[in-house]
Amino acid sequence: MGEGGGRAAGGLGPEPAGSTVGVEEEFHLVDPETFALTPSPGLAAAAVRRELGERVHAEITTTQLETATGVCRSMAELRAGLAVTRAEARAAAAESGVALLAASTHPSATWREQVITPFPRYEDMVGRWKGLALQQDICGCHVHVGVPDLETAVAVLDRARPYLPVLLAMTGSSPFHEGVDTGYESYRTLWWSRWPNTGPPEPLGSADAFQELVAGLVASGVVADASHLYWDLRPTSHLPTVEFRLADVCTDVEDAVLHATVCASLVRVLADRAERDVAPASARPELLRAARWRAARDGIGGLLFDPVSGNLVEAREAVERLLRELADDLAERGEEDEVRDLVDRLFARGTSAARQRVVWRETGDLRAVAAAVVREGSGA
Repeated sequence: MGEGGGRAAGGLGPEPAGSTVGVEEEFHLVDPETFALTPSPGLAAAAVRRELGERVHAEITTTQLETATGVCRSMAELRAGLAVTRAEARAAAAESGVALLAASTHPSATWREQVITPFPRYEDMVGRWKGLALQQDICGCHVHVGVPDLETAVAVLDRARPYLPVLLAMTGSSPFHEGVDTGYESYRTLWWSRWPNTGPPEPLGSADAFQELVAGLVASGVVADASHLYWDLRPTSHLPTVEFRLADVCTDVEDAVLHATVCASLVRVLADRAERDVAPASARPELLRAARWRAARDGIGGLLFDPVSGNLVEAREAVERLLRELADDLAERGEEDEVRDLVDRLFARGTSAARQRVVWRETGDLRAVAAAVVREGSGA
């Protein structure tokens, strides 16, 4: 959940928007032989005490672990940073007799198998959100992109809303939940949507308006502070970043690199538009929710809904439209060809959700699905 408010370093000061990026990834912990969800209280306690280093952290339950890269300034640094954090988390897990499952849901486990990590923040969450916090059996991928100030963060938020469903569609890894094929590529999105502080944010207009909104939400009791805003995209409460929180965990590290790179480019492009006083595209909140739902259900395997035009679009065309808007920015950084190669690879292989369903159709065994996710996530 990134409950600490986001630990990945997205910036070192007032640099231009999109100069830096950092990624947080959450993982389920499983038995390396049976692939069953496995609590690891000793590992969680060590993570709470920060004994696992700067890049490996505790999560709300003892069946999860979180990683955070440092500041990255290129695709190569992103790839290297993710490789390091995953390797450190795998090593820490192995020492405790568990393995990492890099997907947003475990194929067959239930939330009843989880144990809340004994830490004041997590205990406070259970006190505030009750059953929602107890049933938090999903993992996510959060991308922090550096911005110079809160005004820039809000300007990016207001302009990014229509693009979020396309980003979600490219990352689905949660087709199964509690042993059932849900019919969704990102069932995590639907499960997460039960919370009162999630989803696409409404237009804010200014940093002052954002602060007023946070004050109102705190007064209502729905959040303790801005770090409990779990919107699909938010200003980070203690870092000079905007944080994309909509993505499923990418089983394949290359898909995570693609997602983070596109997020960073989008921030640069939208911040530039804000500087030039280009108005945000208008989209009804109901249509944004519909687009988010469609992306969560079908991923890149069907049609996506454009909340601005009100039309259905082939997923490949929706992604191509996004890439065309980012093309000049990516080309300027020498990243366009690599991003397009990764997009081609993603469409050729399908999302993690699609690949999991292939294993399920071939074997009829959710244990085999979990084993395949563990192998792929480890680079095996």
